[in-house]
Amino acid sequence: MNKFDLNIEKILENWEVSFAVREIIANAIDEQILTDTQNISIAKDKQKRWHIRDYGRGLRYQHLTQKENEEKLKSTKPIIGKFGIGLKDALATFYRHKIKILIKSKYGDITLEMSSKSGFADIKTLHAAVSDPSDKNLVGTEVILDGTTDSDIDKAKDFFLIFSDETLLEKTKFGEVLKRGKENSRIYINGLKVAEEDNFLFSYNITSMTAAMKRALNRERTHVGRTAYSDRVKSILLECRSKDVAELLVDDLKEYQTGHLHDELNWIDVSVHACRLLNASDKVIFVTPFQLIDAKELVDRAKNDGYKVITIPDTVSEKIRGLKDFKGNPIRDIEEYEHEWNESFEFKFVKPEKLTKDEKGVFDRTKDIFDLIGGKPKNVKEILISETMRLEKVGFFEASGLWESPRIIIKRSQLRNLEAYAGTLLHETAHAISGKEDVSREFELKLTEFLGTVSEKSLDK
Repeated sequence: MNKFDLNIEKILENWEVSFAVREIIANAIDEQILTDTQNISIAKDKQKRWHIRDYGRGLRYQHLTQKENEEKLKSTKPIIGKFGIGLKDALATFYRHKIKILIKSKYGDITLEMSSKSGFADIKTLHAAVSDPSDKNLVGTEVILDGTTDSDIDKAKDFFLIFSDETLLEKTKFGEVLKRGKENSRIYINGLKVAEEDNFLFSYNITSMTAAMKRALNRERTHVGRTAYSDRVKSILLECRSKDVAELLVDDLKEYQTGHLHDELNWIDVSVHACRLLNASDKVIFVTPFQLIDAKELVDRAKNDGYKVITIPDTVSEKIRGLKDFKGNPIRDIEEYEHEWNESFEFKFVKPEKLTKDEKGVFDRTKDIFDLIGGKPKNVKEILISETMRLEKVGFFEASGLWESPRIIIKRSQLRNLEAYAGTLLHETAHAISGKEDVSREFELKLTEFLGTVSEKSLDK
């Protein structure tokens, strides 16, 4: 038997047995990934000892040296460990908690004992006792733990994504978006849990670390702060293209009015990204709470046209205006929908002989109405009645009337009475004479002039 001094200078007193078991499992998973061999196994025997085994190349005593693992550092695969520290920390923790450990491979069997330091008989340190292999044909490495509880094993397994109840939603070049399980959202790095979040919508497995994350990843590999990984989480979300992720993001975005919004949606660029995704994959229209009220008629029209109405904050609405989705189509907010609707609009003109008796009676007063202001202006060639009208620029509802040189078009519903028809006709005539839009000074002056003229004649009568 040979004794290998582990040279452990500082024992992590706060480590529990589950932390040590976690390191054994992490090493086994790394070996599985590096060698592309079958899944590791974790099982309990009849003597209630736990066996953790991989099917890789087998552990050598040289692996117990405390140095960076060149193979793991250079690997492009999602390796959990990078340094030769975790295994030694685990061995020290097992010894401190009186857990017996036996590590078996075809290269030898390894146990632990306190022994005098070479050349210093009065100083005892923890050593790995290395003996000839009990199974020279063993494939991989088997770690046998005597004294660990089922709870220790369960807690250790809980650190790993492969043993969790989270479901993969989408993979990106930076990491994976996971549908969170029953507990808090979790942040994994290459499949190992490093943090939990109680108000994240998803869990995340980060497979490409930033420099800040590498600095923050301490020996315990737990309680890594959000500032270390938030940028990478955001990058993962901005790389997503799936409808599943988009729908969950946008569904959550609706909750901003209730105050139950998850933290990812407080990132404006993530909210905008979700809108772009959903616009490309579904028939939707994005509106603000104010537009739900102010543009109710147009929103109802969109619903009747088969669009899903998605309510978003004003801050997001401002950002998506004029943007295109990932298929190159404009994002459909209320203004884009109005534009599309007007572009596809067609008047449904009604001939005078098709009007009802009452409607025709009102329409026949057209000359009398013009006479109130001195007759029909020369640039107005005809008055037409239509079942449908374009949308107003303010309020997004169908216009009552329209000046479209050289004609005035009036919505059929205005023929319900003389007052409605006369008011609309004179309004559009003011546009025809002034040549200006609503809320312009010239238009307002002409409309005021009409009111004065009509009032004077009515008072004279």
